[in-house]
Amino acid sequence: MSNVFFLVLRRMRAPLILVITVFSVCVFGLALIPGVDADGNATPPLSLFHAVYVMAYTATTIGFGELPTAFSEAQRMWMVFAILVSVTSWSYALVTLVALLQDPAFRNALRTARLAQRVRNLNEPFYIVCGYGETGALVTRGLDTLGYRVVMIEPNEARLRELMLEDLRTDPTIAVADASSPAVLQRAGLGSPFCRGVIALTEDDDTNIAITVAVRLLSPRLPVMARVRWVHVAEINLTAFGADLVINPFERFASLLASAVATPEHYHLRELLTGLSGSDAPERFRPPHGHWIVCGYGRFGHAVTTQLRRNGMSVTIIDQKHYDEGTVTVQGTGTEPDELREAGIHHSVGIVAGNDRDVKNLAIAVTARTMNPGIFVVTRQNKESNAPLFEAFADDLAMVPSRIVASEFLSVITTPLLAAFLHEMPNRDEQWCAGISARLEAATPGRVPHNWTLKVSPRNAEAVYRDVADGKDVSLAHLLTDPHDRERRIPAVALLVSRAGTMIYRPGPDTLLQVDDEVLFAGPESARRRIELSARNDDILDYVRTGRESNGGTLWRIARRRRLRRHRLRRGSRR
Repeated sequence: MSNVFFLVLRRMRAPLILVITVFSVCVFGLALIPGVDADGNATPPLSLFHAVYVMAYTATTIGFGELPTAFSEAQRMWMVFAILVSVTSWSYALVTLVALLQDPAFRNALRTARLAQRVRNLNEPFYIVCGYGETGALVTRGLDTLGYRVVMIEPNEARLRELMLEDLRTDPTIAVADASSPAVLQRAGLGSPFCRGVIALTEDDDTNIAITVAVRLLSPRLPVMARVRWVHVAEINLTAFGADLVINPFERFASLLASAVATPEHYHLRELLTGLSGSDAPERFRPPHGHWIVCGYGRFGHAVTTQLRRNGMSVTIIDQKHYDEGTVTVQGTGTEPDELREAGIHHSVGIVAGNDRDVKNLAIAVTARTMNPGIFVVTRQNKESNAPLFEAFADDLAMVPSRIVASEFLSVITTPLLAAFLHEMPNRDEQWCAGISARLEAATPGRVPHNWTLKVSPRNAEAVYRDVADGKDVSLAHLLTDPHDRERRIPAVALLVSRAGTMIYRPGPDTLLQVDDEVLFAGPESARRRIELSARNDDILDYVRTGRESNGGTLWRIARRRRLRRHRLRRGSRR
């Protein structure tokens, strides 16, 4: 607040000097002018105290009268003068103060001071989110659900007013500022020990690059995630400057679409792992091979066309703007039946409506479905608010840029090891992915599994840590054993073990754990609670390892035996 204080003093210097000077002159005048009594005899002037008292209520227009005695004519003339100059000086000071309060520079300084104060008062984990659009809204809601606070940096005040109307559990800390400024990032808490990372979601790739550079140089320990809108250059720059996760939603969806066509098991496994935990499991589908039509040859259309042709599909492009470039086959928008007929709609297996206007994409999709009812329709949904329209149309596959970026960022925030697993997936074959998908679907039938990481450390898995440090063997099979019935297995899948920089993908149940190992699990939330129970409780871990229960407490043994008895009764009734 010191900057605000000195700014006020600088701007209010002249009015304050004038007010003080006028007040002092009027006080001294009253202290020098003699009074008069009831008989008309001269009396001594007012004391300095009484002069200050009279001028205090006179200058503030309270008006208590002539105190302590009636004034002389000279004193009254002086009071007329004092009233006029006091009102004038105070009016000048008030006008200057109002102008200061409306000054953009002062308001910005005040917001900056408030931001710094609120960030200093944050004593719980938070993320700095730069840019509040549709993606920023989804990320903010996701972080709030995960229990993280949010410091939002956005130069557009209108967007921040929308943020304040969001139904969030905690009020976000907002800053109306340019996130590309390192000073703004520092005031937003970049150096705070509670800051967990920075997410760059601005509409300008240059700003995202500036944010990435600032974070990497000022706080190298913090993870930084960025979205890019223009391919190649921005992604290369962000990766070179050390961004932990860079997502181009258009290229990402294009690669996912191509993966769904060429490697459906890869696509299905990715959907299972990056979906919203507990939601309905994604349906299995495979876009057909053959001839495709792409309407719109901008960033999205170009990325989709490249990926489809790379996987052996023939593509006809319909576009109006880029027709003169020589890469577009049919000139038009794709909303007219003649344009689609010229593109070969009747023998095409799929169509992509990829313009930057949702109404146009829906018109293309409806026309194409009318002319070829069996065609596979892919639509691009630009605005989240238009979701009911796309749901009513029931397309085969929808591309929503904000959801793609938000879901992947939140997945990595929830389980950082998931990014390493997703990065390895393209190097594996279809059979490898199909095996993991089958195990996940068996663990959480009809639902998206929950992903979590367990680290062998005194804080997260103290029982496992003590046994491993003492030279005892603790394997993944032990952690996946039901702590209430040693004959049962917990419905969870160990996807990855991170050990001293080495990744062990799809580890077997006989994999022995070591100190500081990090294990990526996937399964229902109940499986997480049971695994963590075994990892933290010495008696339970000893039971799942050896079958001995003598060391357990009485209450635990009674609860375990009752649970075991119920399980055996259910198993007997099924038989």
